[in-house]
Amino acid sequence: MASQLFAVCFNTGRPSDLARFWSGVLGWERADGSDGDVSILPPDATGFRIRFLPSREPRTGRNRAHFDLTSSSPEEQQETVARALELGASHIDVGQLPEEGHVVLADPDGNEFCVIAAGNKFLAGTGFIGALACDGTQEVGYFWSEALRWPLVWDQDQETAIQSPHGGTKITWGGPPVAPKTGTNRLHLELTLPADADREAEIDRLLSLGATHADTGEGGPTLMLDPDGNEFSVRRLP
Repeated sequence: MASQLFAVCFNTGRPSDLARFWSGVLGWERADGSDGDVSILPPDATGFRIRFLPSREPRTGRNRAHFDLTSSSPEEQQETVARALELGASHIDVGQLPEEGHVVLADPDGNEFCVIAAGNKFLAGTGFIGALACDGTQEVGYFWSEALRWPLVWDQDQETAIQSPHGGTKITWGGPPVAPKTGTNRLHLELTLPADADREAEIDRLLSLGATHADTGEGGPTLMLDPDGNEFSVRRLP
């Protein structure tokens, strides 16, 4: 059985503050963990959750991944931006052009995200979190398509995108040039297996697809790297 996408994880020194912010922006329910981590859960209990994990590692450079939030109208885009700013977001400049129509913000911990203008056909029907947009190669898009068994919904000019067969948020990779990795990524994917699944067989499958070990994973989640060197974890559900 293939791993399932369980969570998009943020490493942060402010788990509670970030959970409060993103819960307010998205309207998701908060759930406190047992090790200082905090999660927020989508209202329909489907798709992935967002986890905020305690970390003392400093921020080094721009994140390799960010959320693209969708809008159904210009008014909704303005409302999302205003709500985010009220909750502690700030405007940032990453070289976006005025005619591009999206608004680039940073959450209270400096993590970038975009509020996309209404009428974006690529993100139509995806939900409020339209995409997890990543720096990455075509190779890594192919890897994640096989790893999650999500079909490719875009593969052109070395840009790739995948989406669950059930729909929802897309994961996209922009192709070259890919910014160099500086330190541990602040955002990473967490995969899970059912308690009765053969974890070693699944780890071997991911290795055969191009992943590598980040450590032994003894006593907890197995930490791995995808073909672009991005961290991800694999663990069993209780």
